[in-house]
Amino acid sequence: MRYEKLISDMTLEEKAALTSGKGFWDSVNIQRLGIPSIKMSDGPHGIRKQAGDADHLGLNKSVPATCFPTAASMANTWNPALGEAVGQYLGKEAMVQGINVLLGPGLNIKRSPLCGRNFEYFSEDPYLAGKMAAGYVIGIQSEGVAACPKHYAVNSQELRRMHNDSVLDERTLREIYTTGFEIAVKEGEAMTIMSAYNKVNGIYANEHEHLLRGILVDEWGFDGFVISDWGASNDHALGVANGSHLEMPTTGKDGIKLIVDAVKSGKLDESVLDERLDEFLSVVFRLKEAQATKNTPSDFDIEDHHVSARKAAEECIVLLKNEEEILPIKSNRKIGIIGDFAKDTRYQGAGSSLVNPTKLDNALEAWKKTDAKVIGYEQGFERHGKSNSELIFKAVALAKKSDVVLMYLGLDEVSESEGRDRDHMKMPENQVAAIEAVAEVNPNIIVILSAGAAVEMPWIDQVKGLIHGYLLGQAGSESLVNVVLGNVCPSGRLAESYPLKLEDTPCHSYYPGTELTSEYREGVFVGYRYYETAEVPVLFPFGFGLSYTEFSFDALKVTEHGVIVDITNVGDVAGAEVIQMYISKAGTKIYRPVKELKGFSKVYLQPGASIQVEIPFDDKTFRYYNTGTNSWEVEGGTYQVMIGASVADIRLQGEIQVEGTAAQSPYDALELKDYYKGNIKNIDDAQFQALLGRALPVSKWDTSKPLNLNDTVGQMFYAKSFMARIALKIIAHIKDNSIKKGKPNLNILFIYDIPFRGIAKMMGGAISMEMAEGILEMVNGHGFKGIKKLIKGAMHKNVKTEVNQGKNDNGGVSYGGND
Repeated sequence: MRYEKLISDMTLEEKAALTSGKGFWDSVNIQRLGIPSIKMSDGPHGIRKQAGDADHLGLNKSVPATCFPTAASMANTWNPALGEAVGQYLGKEAMVQGINVLLGPGLNIKRSPLCGRNFEYFSEDPYLAGKMAAGYVIGIQSEGVAACPKHYAVNSQELRRMHNDSVLDERTLREIYTTGFEIAVKEGEAMTIMSAYNKVNGIYANEHEHLLRGILVDEWGFDGFVISDWGASNDHALGVANGSHLEMPTTGKDGIKLIVDAVKSGKLDESVLDERLDEFLSVVFRLKEAQATKNTPSDFDIEDHHVSARKAAEECIVLLKNEEEILPIKSNRKIGIIGDFAKDTRYQGAGSSLVNPTKLDNALEAWKKTDAKVIGYEQGFERHGKSNSELIFKAVALAKKSDVVLMYLGLDEVSESEGRDRDHMKMPENQVAAIEAVAEVNPNIIVILSAGAAVEMPWIDQVKGLIHGYLLGQAGSESLVNVVLGNVCPSGRLAESYPLKLEDTPCHSYYPGTELTSEYREGVFVGYRYYETAEVPVLFPFGFGLSYTEFSFDALKVTEHGVIVDITNVGDVAGAEVIQMYISKAGTKIYRPVKELKGFSKVYLQPGASIQVEIPFDDKTFRYYNTGTNSWEVEGGTYQVMIGASVADIRLQGEIQVEGTAAQSPYDALELKDYYKGNIKNIDDAQFQALLGRALPVSKWDTSKPLNLNDTVGQMFYAKSFMARIALKIIAHIKDNSIKKGKPNLNILFIYDIPFRGIAKMMGGAISMEMAEGILEMVNGHGFKGIKKLIKGAMHKNVKTEVNQGKNDNGGVSYGGND
């Protein structure tokens, strides 16, 4: 151990204290031993350091910071180097604000377009997500700040995320849901990882030895520490035993007592606790050394960072339709602007990633800075979906006078938010009605879409142009104007597929898991892996994006090390192309998708210029996870190597013979017949059980049994206590009313889905687990017993111990102030 002497000088109480937070955003410091605390902050696309009272969901205002494009936008750049550059800016701002650990990037897989937090994640593809995440991690950590990729692992729905069990086979876990984290750890060398709220195959992620030690440490060589998501710690002692280092936020003396008791009872070996502390302290001291030695200014250049955010946003924008080359708009055309999103920019998602921007553009202001002939603006529709014929009437009147109509449309803040998933993929009906009304009087419509995920577009044939920016951050409005006018050639490519309708998505029959489990019956067939294999038509394929220029792909060479291809800009405009490499294998003995992304490169070329692009093979190019050998294997034989501009636009194809590892297939093709066909929309119990290799877990609540600590507040509809059921109705009423008003109460949403243990875990030590147990007793109809336990717990909580007195003369732990 690196800090054996230091750890040996600690009392058991001090050791225990270091495994829980000091407050909402800080770790514990021990003054007598010179152990500093570190400060953490949300920050996937901007620093969210809260100036006043702390809360997890971003309701209390934070210190101003640059709001960069969200991960859903940045993934469309297919440019890890740009991710690194943005990461550097994030790291600089974190240093200025005294932040040691930046809680991001988020790289959970976009299993379904409905996940309420998709705006915060990169892609449906783990390879692209991992490469982008690694770029961010390298950039952030180059500034002396630790990055914290999250949420590890298999966290693909918001509904009951603290209670839900993600049930999936090992191959799917490894190939789809952990590969991105593997790249972030191995290539990015992430110093920290955040564990997810959910269970994975029956075990909470924060106490999952297979995930936290077997894969993360033993296989990937992770040399940092694991932070629980806020309130994600279930059994704290088991978490520490199995690879978690820091329970957040603070649980006060509760967490300390739990660890001390676990060591004394033999549940937790003190040598294992020491090992976790050594791993934790190695990062803490590295971060504090960086903070002390780095020449960090007291402030950052707001304008420079804003410009960098704009340039990043320009590369995120995806041109999806350009009929009759309506874009870029000619200088002599009269432009009418319609849409509430032009005036009130939708530039980020809601929840714990909410950034207080240093500046904020909107489209109307951005257009005023140009020489374009904008003849008017109309709101067109009410933001939160209410029908308003007068607004449509005014929009139509403007459209009649315009040569081109720009319609700024999108999903509102209610539709995409941490804490809740979407119910559908539809655009608001009042926006569709506005499109239809305007289309009747003017065919030259360009839609500028703001949304963090895919939407259905039955109206697509009524518009000639479609630009999707996703959520572009504080400088996004100006970047969109630059693309519309042709000052910037669009180079974004979709990092997710756009299905024609929700029912086409591979997990439609299984998403979301509504009670105890979320069953990943689609297996490895996520996103384009399913659409391409099952030949399901999509609106826009993975990797798709148009440009104002064109590129030719020529002279493909496939070598043992990778591919070489010539790319030429054959158009009249300077621009960028993303060269995408997909791998396929015919005659496979294991079931597999017909195409899988295994490499990509983005190149920038002047008109007429050519470049030779090399995309190397790596350790992930030909591998698959074999559940029979419990290891990565390679199936020998002939592989097709496909080079294209999207998964559906393959321009060149070659072959390579690959020597395999000769492992036997672990599958019975008859037993898994639908997986071998890629027809995974309605997998029955027998096939899924055969895939798992074990009996299916119970998926439904047993409403005849009392609620337990891991059941949620939202389950009180079957509580024994009448008062508990009334309380739930009040909570549900507040929740539903806030959603109807277009301002979802995120704290109420969080409370609705929180397990009863979370009442203790998220209250900063104000409520102990014993008190939470008393509340649960009352909910279960044992009023007097519950009150007695609640009072007893409160009395125990106030008993002083040596560790919380914070003796500065000869020891103790400091819980307040600066280091």
